[in-house]
Amino acid sequence: RQVRQAIRRARRERPEARLVVTGCAAQMDPRSFAELPQVDRVVGNAEKLKAETWRAEALDAAPRVLVQDISSVRETAVHLVDGFAGRTRSFVKVQDGCDHSCTFCIIPQGRGRARSVPVNEVVAQVRRLVEAGSLEVVLTGVDTTSWGDDLPGRPRLGALAGAILREVPELPRLRLSSVDAIELDEELLRLFAEEERLMPHLHLSLQSGDDLILKRMKRRHERRHAVELCERLRSVRPETLFGADLIAGFPTESEEAFGNSLALVDDCGLSFLHVFPFSPRKGTPAARMPQLPRALVKERAARLRAKGEEAHRRSLDALAGTRAAVLVEGGEGLARTPSFALCRLEGPSEAGRVVEARLLRRDGELLLAEPAA
Repeated sequence: RQVRQAIRRARRERPEARLVVTGCAAQMDPRSFAELPQVDRVVGNAEKLKAETWRAEALDAAPRVLVQDISSVRETAVHLVDGFAGRTRSFVKVQDGCDHSCTFCIIPQGRGRARSVPVNEVVAQVRRLVEAGSLEVVLTGVDTTSWGDDLPGRPRLGALAGAILREVPELPRLRLSSVDAIELDEELLRLFAEEERLMPHLHLSLQSGDDLILKRMKRRHERRHAVELCERLRSVRPETLFGADLIAGFPTESEEAFGNSLALVDDCGLSFLHVFPFSPRKGTPAARMPQLPRALVKERAARLRAKGEEAHRRSLDALAGTRAAVLVEGGEGLARTPSFALCRLEGPSEAGRVVEARLLRRDGELLLAEPAA
């Protein structure tokens, strides 16, 4: 609904423009968008990443719908990394697609099968970004920890992170984006314990804190796995902060099951929450399960968000009085600690530098800091 509103608004505001719809919704249901009179073309997720799709003559000659079967795609768009040149923090997409079948998730239909970027290509991308001025590189993907499953020898994500740190010694900071707690390999865990350039922060795809709900979601971990992972990493790097994705109001979720998700915030020591009120996706098994009332789903999501906000403030309070090497990102002195806590440096500060800072106190949702003497 919101996409269709945006399409109509774009056409009103720019009647002369060529209007192209792309992304996962367009990939999964191209015909419905092609039927809108405001739309000139619908382009799939694979086609949108090809330069030839966007050449003027191609736009004039191409069919109204240019969407291929995403499950047949085996490559990733490594060339797009150059768009981050010169940025303080850059993102390198090392993986796309997903081979799992979580009952709530429609992503495989929009992104296709899991596919990985080979080690040498990732290392080359990271090196280019560092040469262009990036001080921190974030490895990202749809299912990042499945990286390597489709490559010869089936290397794991730890091997990739190790190769980057070894082959690009001038990279100051390497960070991981969202990961699956059950897929972290021993080499990656070793790097977390021993390599200071690998940032002490993980965002975990947990989704629930209740074992029965996790089973109905068709997740591959149990509650205890998440708790044990956080305890293990915190034992070797106490400064580590954790974020997590959590879904509120999954079909059949009882108040007790929801309470287990609330308790997981404390049991794992989570600091950053992404909370999603469950919303059924057509074509997924969860959409056919007994649904909870929408008001209850929203109420539980609000309670979970409040819990997350409380946990975030508590983690910032715990950092007050410590020191950290912060990466300055903005002209207003906004910076990030290695554990991804947001702070503001008092006094003049230049974006694109790593500064040793004293974290003074919490001010709302960030920390106030000053350069250390």
